[in-house]
Amino acid sequence: MAKILLIETATKVCSVGISEQGVLSNVKEIHEEDYSHSEKLHVLIEELMKDSKTEFKDLAAVCVSKGPGSFTGLRIGVSAAKGFCFSSGIPLISIDTTLAMAAQYYELHPDSNSIFAPMIDARRMEVYNAIYNPELKCVKELSADILDENSYSDHDQEICFAGDGMPKWKEICTNPKANFIELYPSVKGMAKIAQKKFESESFEDLAYFEPFYLKDFVAGKKQ
Repeated sequence: MAKILLIETATKVCSVGISEQGVLSNVKEIHEEDYSHSEKLHVLIEELMKDSKTEFKDLAAVCVSKGPGSFTGLRIGVSAAKGFCFSSGIPLISIDTTLAMAAQYYELHPDSNSIFAPMIDARRMEVYNAIYNPELKCVKELSADILDENSYSDHDQEICFAGDGMPKWKEICTNPKANFIELYPSVKGMAKIAQKKFESESFEDLAYFEPFYLKDFVAGKKQ
């Protein structure tokens, strides 16, 4: 059975897990305000491997959340994933962060008819956003959106917003069909997608793969 190491570091959540044949078997994650991924990621992975009685030689692939999100967080996650793949001689899989959030939402709410809008904070009144339907089809392409009270008003069905960019949108939203839930990027939405990509051999080029930042890096406070 194919075991895949899953890594999610796109936001303040640092999340790792092991999946087997598309089923998540073990998870370790923390949600801290200070972006401590550089200190915590390898510790979490070590604990995960020990608790799941897994060694790196048992892994068939590593799957990493590719962004968008925190520049620093993404670099840490992708660098770790590539390092594990190089050292173990196994392939790298990547998943769009917003798609994994949508998969997590619909796994938690299988009867939902709402479209789902993950929002990743991009500072000030800007978010990275895409919108998905229950079949995980993208009905609004991923983009960096500056929010105002009329944002997303062209969607006339129930729409559920989540993510660390959601609270500032909730404060100004005037859409009566909008719902809001607490849901953040996590490996909990990655297992099934990773398995499908593994089976179809949709692997990244280890030498050239980079995180998907969506926007150019601008120096500022530590992320």
